[in-house]
Amino acid sequence: MGFKVWANKIRHENVFWNLVVASYIKKSIELGFRQQLEKEGEEEQEQQPWTELCRFSGHKIYPGRGIRFIRSDSQVFLFINSKCKHYFHNKLKPSKLAWTTMYRKQHKKDAAQEAVKKRRRATKKPYSRSIVGATLEVIQKKRAEKPEVRDAAREAALRDIKERIKKTKDEKKAKKAEFASKQQKIQAKIPKAAAKGGPKLGGGGGKR
Repeated sequence: MGFKVWANKIRHENVFWNLVVASYIKKSIELGFRQQLEKEGEEEQEQQPWTELCRFSGHKIYPGRGIRFIRSDSQVFLFINSKCKHYFHNKLKPSKLAWTTMYRKQHKKDAAQEAVKKRRRATKKPYSRSIVGATLEVIQKKRAEKPEVRDAAREAALRDIKERIKKTKDEKKAKKAEFASKQQKIQAKIPKAAAKGGPKLGGGGGKR
């Protein structure tokens, strides 16, 4: 293989790889630019409200609806339909038309709906209520008691509970003792059975 052929081959290979690298760089740049545009678009969508208002009627316009008009001074106007756009260009006043929000606000047509929207959740005020078995006066009186009086009442209540428990235990013991004595008396009255090894009464039933 001559030197010229070898040099031409290397040159062609270099050109090929340069083209590959250039195409790869171009694709990566395009991909990064596209991702950046998508990210910016998502941020704009997040910042923008989901619905917009018609410039003439004041009604809600959902995404994909409405007519956008850009004036020569770069001001943007959004209309819900061609009728609103036509009335806007003819310089009609929205306050003179009964179906616009401006007219309805001026004549207080939606006052009831606005009152319902503005109605806030009623906050529950804390108040004391009586508990079953104790009136409100008794509860307040107990709250106002001194700690010494409260401790003494608690000790007296505990003492009373202990005495009642002891009394019930004593009653149970007395009942058990009475029952045991009755059982012993009943057993004493029953006659003892004959001894197992005693003589047999009556003749034998053997053959004669």
